[in-house]
Amino acid sequence: MKQLLPGIWQWSWFSEDKQLDFNGLFLNVGEHKILVDPPPMTAEAHTFIRRQGALDYIIVTNRDHVREAASYQADFRCQLQVPEADVAQMNLAPSKTFKDGELLPGGIWVIHLNDQKSAGESALYIQQGKGVLIVGDALIGKPAGSLSLLDPEKYGDITKARDGLRRLLKYNFDSILVGDGVSIVFGAKQAVEQALQT
Repeated sequence: MKQLLPGIWQWSWFSEDKQLDFNGLFLNVGEHKILVDPPPMTAEAHTFIRRQGALDYIIVTNRDHVREAASYQADFRCQLQVPEADVAQMNLAPSKTFKDGELLPGGIWVIHLNDQKSAGESALYIQQGKGVLIVGDALIGKPAGSLSLLDPEKYGDITKARDGLRRLLKYNFDSILVGDGVSIVFGAKQAVEQALQT
């Protein structure tokens, strides 16, 4: 479990198939303790989370980032929140669905992203420090220190997908925490701008 920012920790599970780290986040924001897109965690990570007190929520950013959400929902006895537009394609029993512009517990804003791999793809925005953006499959942290889109065949239209991601640039942020690859803690907005130019 690695602390990235005040109140934000990340753990990773390496996918042999994708040759990438799948990342989960533990947020201690506002008065809430939250997991985002949780991959399998080590016993040490599990113990660390337990020691922080009761977990309140698990948030899943898109239909393909369900990962261990169901088992951890049962294990930690917490609520589960998922994108409304993806819920029909998820084998989950969420406590609540969310859509664009909603304010989730912990002061987390939902940013729905159009024309992505899944209809419900959502970024999460926290107005903490210089701003923190959390993305699922919207952008991949690869190679380390930069960002990229998924392979073009993952989208209906790569140009529309890139246009949909430009919405992120309207927000003030310095950190982007990615579900896949390497997160960027400082200077992330410039990395997003560069990823969307190509």
